[in-house]
Parts: sequence; structure tokens; C-alpha cells
Amino acid sequence: MSLSMRRVLGSRALRPPLVRTLVSMPKLIPEAVPTGSTQIFRTVEEVKRWRRPQYTCHRVIGLVPTMGALHEGHLSLISAAVKECDHVVVSMYVNPAQFGPHEDLDSYPANWDSDLEILAALEKKLAKKISAVFAPTTKEMYPFGFPGQEVDSKGSFVIITPLSERLEGKSRPTFFRGVATVCMKLLNIVQPDKVFFGQKDIQQSLVIQRMVDDLMVPTKVIVCPTVREPDGLARSSRNVYLGTRRRKVAKVLHDALASAKQQYLNGRADRSSILGSANGLLESTQATQVSLPAEERVRFEVDYVSFADRFTMDEVEEVDPSRGAIVSAAIKMLPVELATPGEDVGYNGGPAVRLIDNMILEPSG
Repeated sequence: MSLSMRRVLGSRALRPPLVRTLVSMPKLIPEAVPTGSTQIFRTVEEVKRWRRPQYTCHRVIGLVPTMGALHEGHLSLISAAVKECDHVVVSMYVNPAQFGPHEDLDSYPANWDSDLEILAALEKKLAKKISAVFAPTTKEMYPFGFPGQEVDSKGSFVIITPLSERLEGKSRPTFFRGVATVCMKLLNIVQPDKVFFGQKDIQQSLVIQRMVDDLMVPTKVIVCPTVREPDGLARSSRNVYLGTRRRKVAKVLHDALASAKQQYLNGRADRSSILGSANGLLESTQATQVSLPAEERVRFEVDYVSFADRFTMDEVEEVDPSRGAIVSAAIKMLPVELATPGEDVGYNGGPAVRLIDNMILEPSG
């Protein structure tokens, strides 16, 4: 089964007064998603207490890790988990350890009530329950104190090298350390049989797979296809930052990768042809935007365009017909230079937005 299809790599009813009541009670009574049967767990002990009986019943448990701000991409993962598992746990936790000191942690989009309503609607649509939401605090996830976001922070970390040092890891040196650490915590807490990730974050999925393999974690990593907007832009919680003007230009990321993949489908498997096509489209789009007046143009920076082995993320010169490859890229959409009166510049004033995407070049042999 191909990786692009799916590869096993190996609300309003919940208001602060209710939360305060739950926190003050010595024995927590689980909340429930409005109109649904999903339980909400705030503590590790609650999850473990719920999990114990599942062992004796031989139930298959699935975990979908999220940071909230749910969108169609998350829902596709939850739907896949519901189909394959007896019980599904959705974690919603904005993990500070995977943000750099100057990244968008404080402004990361979050809407607890909306997320709960989305889950309730999905549960109704699927006609099958989502068993639990795990929504811990940072104090719960880091009981001895959050170690910090700096590269030289001291604490208990899971570090997967050299895979986590490439591409995204090179640009965001603490990102995969934070991801691997929180995912190991979640795997230890929930102890799922399967954990579900999206292909958009392919390097993240590979890091987690390597961690699971190297540390012998008895969980199967499932990677599901990227969910896209009609114009091809990958669904992401950060897309709300873009606003109307930048949103129209952001599709260049998808278009560049699609152009590279088309070179491969046309029979070109060499690095020059594949990356040349992607870089050419990115550069021409930048040139077009620079020529526009400030009140119309969109500025963006290209972080990287990569042509790599699909298992190791090592850069390659040509596609290995037995392994295939990954073409991936990251761009930073810079803030609107000169907004027009009443212009939608994006959520939280439209800060810089980092976008990533990838496409799989399937094996041909």
C-alpha cells in the first residue's frame, strides 16, 4: 500500500464555571462533548483509569494527537481511527516545547468550544462514538516544570537524530525534540495500539516512526493522506493567519510541488529536473509579486525545497525506483506590507506564517 494513500510507517455548554468545579473536586467527573458521548479527561490518572478495562476486553485503542484548532485534516485522521479502532482518543494540547522562543505560541489559534462542537458533529456523522478527548494542562504534561524552549534547555527530552536535524529541524532546532517528547508522553499515557498522523507533516511522522522503532514502543504509526483546499493548499490550523491576499498566493507552495511531481510522472527522475521545476515556479511568483505596488503584493521567503529519500530524508540525486522519494518545501509568508482600509489581513493581525507541504514520488520498480 502506497504512502500517499496511507502507509503504516511500521460547545458552548462547557463554560469556565464547570471547569472550575471539576478542578476543585477530589474525584473528577468526566465532562462530555455536547450532544455526544465523548468523555473529556484533564489528567493522566483519568486516562489511565479509563484505559485499564480496555486491556481485559482486548479493545483496539487509537490515538489522534492534535493541538486543537480542528479542521478537515484532523477530522480525516479521526475518521480513519474510528474505522480501524474500537476506541479513539483525541488529544488536544498546545505543546510549548515544539515552539521556538520567538514563534507563534501565544497567538496559536484555539477555540475550545468550537472544537468540541466539531467533534460532536463528526461523531453524529460517523454514527460511532469518539471515546475520549484528553486535554491536559502544561503542568499535567510537565509535572516537574516545563524545561523551556531554548536549544540549551535542560530537562527530559526525546531526541531522534540525525533525522530531526534536517529540513524542518534545521530551521526549527527544538521542534522535533518537542514533538518527540510530547508524543512519547502521550503514547505512554494512552498506550494506543495505533496512532494517526497526516502526510502533510511527513518528516514529523518519520521522526515518530523512528522513535517508536528505536525505543520499541508497541504502537503502530499510521500516516493518512494530506487533506487539501480546493486549490491544493494543505489544510493547516495556521492558514487562518493568512487573510485574503496572502491566501491567494500561498497556493504557490502546492503548485511548485505539483510541478516537480509532474516532472517525475513525465519520466524525469533526476534532481535537476524535479527541483528546477519547483524552484522555477517559486522564483517567478516572487518576481511577479515584487513588481506589484505595496498595497497589492505578497512577500514570501523560501526556506527550503527538498528532494529526498522517503524513509531517511537524505537528499538524493535521483529517484530510487525501488524506494521512491519525497519532494517537500517550506515557505514563510511575510506580513502584509501595506494593508488597504478594511482588508482582511488574517487572524491575530496576520503575522508571518510558515507553511510546509510535500508530495510522494512513488516507486516505479
